[in-house]
Amino acid sequence: MSLAARLMALWLACSLQAMADGLTVREVSYRNGDIEVGAKLYLPAGAGPHPAVLYVHARRGWDAEAEGQVRRIAEHGIAVIAPDYHSPRFIPGWPIEHDPATERDVELAIDALAKISEVRSDRICVVGFSRGGYHAVLLAARRREVACVVTYYGHMVNPNAPEPWQVYRYAPEVDKINVPVMFIVGDEEMEIRRTSIRRAYYALLQRGVPVEMLMYPHARRAFDFRQDQRDEEKLATADAAKRAAVFIKAALSR
Repeated sequence: MSLAARLMALWLACSLQAMADGLTVREVSYRNGDIEVGAKLYLPAGAGPHPAVLYVHARRGWDAEAEGQVRRIAEHGIAVIAPDYHSPRFIPGWPIEHDPATERDVELAIDALAKISEVRSDRICVVGFSRGGYHAVLLAARRREVACVVTYYGHMVNPNAPEPWQVYRYAPEVDKINVPVMFIVGDEEMEIRRTSIRRAYYALLQRGVPVEMLMYPHARRAFDFRQDQRDEEKLATADAAKRAAVFIKAALSR
């Protein structure tokens, strides 16, 4: 098959998937100084304005698994903007260090949403997976538009912080969050990750911030897209998506 034929087949497959989901998918971009950040915008059927989510991908980067995570949000009638914040800075998949410059690259997706007439952009939710959870925490502390946060097995500590912070603390920005937060994690996630999530959960609970914890039994690290998913993890994936959608819509309807 020629390159042109392969590209046409890929385009057709993506178009058919979008039709099956009832979604419109657009390529959008925005700038942070000299950096152009590409993103995908997923719009549900109907005129809107739709409730909106900023999706922040994990350390692995933007890939097919990330798109699956986005679609599980969007299929519940929620618009999603999903920036690929690694590619503009030539960050390879699975970086160890956190690049602080990407924080602004992600944040400006909120301003990009304000230019999209089909979405409600004055109140949005940030959904972060793994390292994307750290970005979600930062944005909830920094931006008034953020009305809720959902993290899947999210980093609750700056990945560049020294070891004592990684083990015993959580990001100080957690103490600045005053919007509803939902933590989603498997009970077989890495112990250090579960520990930091628990600490952040109780810090929010102590201050009276609305906070929920979904911890799924027999669910391992990255339970929602593992190639070797157990039956329990498949159920957890579907259940978490439904519960997150209800949580997001409730927060954004206020």
